Amino acid sequence: MDDIVKQALAKWPNVPHCTGWLLLDRRGQWRMRDEASQAAGTLGDVIRHEALIGFINRNYERDEEGQWFFQNGPQRVYVELAYTPWIVRLAQRNGGLGLTDHIGTPFEPAHAWLDDEGGVLFSDGASPARVAALHDHDLDLLASHASFDDTARSGVVHWRDAVDITVQPIARAEVETRFHFVASPSARAALTR
Repeated sequence: MDDIVKQALAKWPNVPHCTGWLLLDRRGQWRMRDEASQAAGTLGDVIRHEALIGFINRNYERDEEGQWFFQNGPQRVYVELAYTPWIVRLAQRNGGLGLTDHIGTPFEPAHAWLDDEGGVLFSDGASPARVAALHDHDLDLLASHASFDDTARSGVVHWRDAVDITVQPIARAEVETRFHFVASPSARAALTR
């Protein structure tokens, strides 16, 4: 967390939280959702300002209830998730594969899943596990390093020399509960009003 954010939190500790205005889309882009976007249920406008994206990335965290947020000075801005809290990109590295998450951090996978809509998920070995959806532009590269049984939605990814990752089936509807995160803090807040 940026020092300026820590200072603002100390100075103004009781600023109300914000929900519904920021979304992480399925391709790892931050989107601003005005009232019209929220009312229509659309994704909103892609944020393109590099300094703002960097600020959001450095201050992106999880609360104790599994809700992801961006700490904007003293205000916690909860993030709506189009799917998972992390989106990863795949690249070939050193004779194998490597992942980088949407904020630019290397992501070392321990497990993989194929959901019932064709999405690929990875989780790391941390506790709690970080779960990330693979960017859809990287599915062809993954397929060139994998063996899949489409009927069983399972298979193996040949990650690097002598390292394979088993791919297990998962229903998309189960992902949020299984990995203990809240995809829509605004919907959750509406239920508690």
